[in-house]
Amino acid sequence: MRRIRTATFVSLDGVMQAPGGPTEDTTGGFAFGGWVWPFFDEAAGGLMDEAMGRDYDLLLGRRTYEIFAGYWPYRDDEMARTFNAIDKYVAAGPETPLTWSRSHRLEGDLAEAVRALKATEGRDLLIQGSSEVIHTLLAHDLIDQLTLLTFPIILGKGKRVFDGGSRPRAWSLTKTRQNGSGVAAHTYERTDQPPPTGTFEETEPSEAELARRERWAREG
Repeated sequence: MRRIRTATFVSLDGVMQAPGGPTEDTTGGFAFGGWVWPFFDEAAGGLMDEAMGRDYDLLLGRRTYEIFAGYWPYRDDEMARTFNAIDKYVAAGPETPLTWSRSHRLEGDLAEAVRALKATEGRDLLIQGSSEVIHTLLAHDLIDQLTLLTFPIILGKGKRVFDGGSRPRAWSLTKTRQNGSGVAAHTYERTDQPPPTGTFEETEPSEAELARRERWAREG
């Protein structure tokens, strides 16, 4: 069975849209494309390489696929050679031409298609970008590992890594590291446990507290 992993650039307020450049994705009037660049140094590159790993195929949404397909086949560096050689599994309809070598369309319901792909023997499936794919797979509990490379910037609006539809689940922090420009990489593994809860209350609630609870219950 394959594992599904992410390696995601994210702002402090959870935005993942257009990290690479001003024209990468202006959907919704996003004006801060390229927000990763000012913080990206050799150490940040090392964090990214570590997050991506060495043995994977790509799992991409339509927009990320089109961005990558217009860029990586025309470069000749280590990452380009890797991306061009591996399989690309793409969540896109027939209107999107899959011109990049070793590209495969995921047919039908995305969650079911990925579940079937995950059940096969093969390399990890690495999600790059592809916010809608992440949202769908988190909602169906199909992602095994999240690596978030968090940059010290607040963007205010844009496509986010979490959309409110994720399946409630406890995650275990397995690794954390950072570079000198303030980029922090955190890796989390999915657990089989629901979110743990508890309370700081050590005494019976006061009459004022009981009244607050009743009032808020009426407010809904």
